[in-house]
Amino acid sequence: MRIMLKTTGFTLLIAGFCASAAAQEPPGEPATESKPACESVPAFNHFDFWLGEWNVYSNDGKRALQGTNSITKHHKNCLIMENWTSAQGGTGSSMNYYDAVEDQWRQLWVAGDYSIDYTGGLDESGSMVLNGRINYYKTGNSHPFRGTWTPAPDGSVRQLFEQQDPDSLQWSVWFDGLYIKQETGQD
Repeated sequence: MRIMLKTTGFTLLIAGFCASAAAQEPPGEPATESKPACESVPAFNHFDFWLGEWNVYSNDGKRALQGTNSITKHHKNCLIMENWTSAQGGTGSSMNYYDAVEDQWRQLWVAGDYSIDYTGGLDESGSMVLNGRINYYKTGNSHPFRGTWTPAPDGSVRQLFEQQDPDSLQWSVWFDGLYIKQETGQD
C-alpha cells in the first residue's frame, strides 16, 4: 500500500510538471491569444453586407423615403444591432446573431406594437432569408413571417418582408424597401 501511495504521488508530481511545462510558451516566443469563435468562423460575417448607415426607400417607382437605419457590429463580431427610425418617427431595434451550435442566423425585432422572431441563413444566391413569426401585441395575433435581404452589385440592399394570411395561406408583401448607403461626406 505504501509503495502504491508513493507511486501515485510520484505520478501526480510528474503529471503536474508536464502540464505546467506544456502550458508555457517556448523561450523567446510571444504568448498568443486565440480569437473568439465570432472573429474566426466565416459564418459570423454572412450578414455583413447589411452593415452601415442607410436611407431606406420604398422599392417601387416612387422611391419614397421610408426611414433611416443604422446597422452595427458589437461584442467582437458576435452581434449585429439594428436601430430603425421611420420617416414618421416610429422606432424599432433588432438583435441579429449567428448561432454556431444551431448553424443558423437569428433575428429578434422589437417595435412599439409588435415583435418578430425568425431564423435562417444565406440561400444559394447570397440573400439572407429568415423565417418565423410576427406577434401583434394589441390584437394578440401571430402570423408566419419571412424576411429576405438581397445585396446588389451597387452596394444597395433590398429588404422584403412577407406575412402569411392564416385563412388563405397566401403570402403578401408586408414591406419592400431599398437600402441606400448614406453619404459620408466629401473629400
